[in-house]
Amino acid sequence: MSRVAIFMGSISDEPMVRPCADVLDSLGIDYLFTVTSAHRTPERTAALVADLEAKGCQVFICAAGMAAHLAGAVAAKTVRPVLGIPVTASALGGMDALLATVMMPPGFPVGTVALDKAGARNAAWLAAQILALTDKDLEARLRAAREEFKASVDKAATELAARK
Repeated sequence: MSRVAIFMGSISDEPMVRPCADVLDSLGIDYLFTVTSAHRTPERTAALVADLEAKGCQVFICAAGMAAHLAGAVAAKTVRPVLGIPVTASALGGMDALLATVMMPPGFPVGTVALDKAGARNAAWLAAQILALTDKDLEARLRAAREEFKASVDKAATELAARK
């Protein structure tokens, strides 16, 4: 069962979104990673949401550039958490995607993260935190990952101090 679904509006978004899948892999979280479009395949998008929700999917992550309506289209079809990753895909430097993702009408929220790869990673971490509300083993893996982050900063500080 896929606990998380990662939707991309276009296959060209894959290099920016792949870090999301990488984080979920590192945490042992099952997911579906696919391409579907709010505009070009709206029926497929709606069917995917309905099918995945019926099978127990708990979090939807949607990445799209330019008009970036994918996360909103998914939020309109589910009451499960939807996280949006705005992708830089136009001359506007991702601001169009960011605004389209974050500016949702009341009652249809999309938790919006940063642009591109950094946002993709944080979408996965946020999805994991949502899942960890009811999964103590996952919570322990998240806490261990945080300790590893802390240790890497401490190591870097020690190494830098040694170069004086």
